[in-house]
This record gives sequence, C-alpha cells and structure tokens, in this order.
Amino acid sequence: MARRLPAAVVGAIDRSKILGVRAGDGSDHRFIGIWAVVVNGRVFARSWTRKPGGWYGTFLDDPLGTIQVGQRRVRIRAVRARGERVRDAIERAYANKYPTPGSAKFVRGFRTARRRETTIEFVPR
Repeated sequence: MARRLPAAVVGAIDRSKILGVRAGDGSDHRFIGIWAVVVNGRVFARSWTRKPGGWYGTFLDDPLGTIQVGQRRVRIRAVRARGERVRDAIERAYANKYPTPGSAKFVRGFRTARRRETTIEFVPR
C-alpha cells in the first residue's frame, strides 16, 4: 500500500474546497484549482475533462507533481485508483463536501463512467 500524506495536510485538504495541483515533475504546468476529497485519510480527485495536456493526462505521462494547500507545497505522486468500493466512497465524499445547488451538476457528473476512470490518488513521493 502507498504511503499517506501527513495528517495535517490531509486535514487541510479536507477543510478546503479547492486544492492547487501542478502536474508533472519540472513541467511547465502552473498550479490550477481542482476539487479533491478525503476518504479514509487518503486524498483523491477526478478530472472533469480529459483534455490533452490537462492535469490528468499529464499525470498519466509523468505521475510526479506538487499540490498546494494554503502556503504549503507538497511533492506528490499520482496513482490511479481502481477499486469500485473506493470509487463509490469518493462519490459520496464529493456529494458531502460540495452540497450546494451550483455544485450539483458537477457532483452528478463525477459519477459517470468516463469520469470515474479518471480517479487519482495523491500520495507522497
């Protein structure tokens, strides 16, 4: 099993609505804001789009990157999450963390098969 991010970092991600992520080690990517959720002390995210050159595609090519929580930056490795039970738990976590009417479209959209396939876990390098 992969190591886990420090509890303080996981707690900060759980409390924040947006996680800064930079995909690729030494890439030209800038930090962008994504929705991330915590399930059983593990940090996950899904991509809304699968654009070439986007954060998800870049992680598939180069799994190393950095996340930013507040002022803290943490070097991470992106690992594809595969289990159906964990994917179901991630969907529940999205629904609980983003309950507003404006978020509903995205919470529903993250349940589609093509977006379930983009589930990434962030673990320390």
